[in-house]
Amino acid sequence: MGKSGLTRSTRNKMLAGVCGGLAEHYGISSKRIRWAFFLFGLFGAGEVVYVILWILLPKGR
Repeated sequence: MGKSGLTRSTRNKMLAGVCGGLAEHYGISSKRIRWAFFLFGLFGAGEVVYVILWILLPKGR
């Protein structure tokens, strides 16, 4: 079976699993995703995007 859709991670999470889910889906380090959200939060709307993804993404298995 192929890759499933984008979901929040249940294994690789610090708060809600959004960054871990993105990292698992795209095959990159979750640290990079977390740093990107941090920097985007300083210079943009990272927190808003994170909360929206938290609401929209289903919890993974």
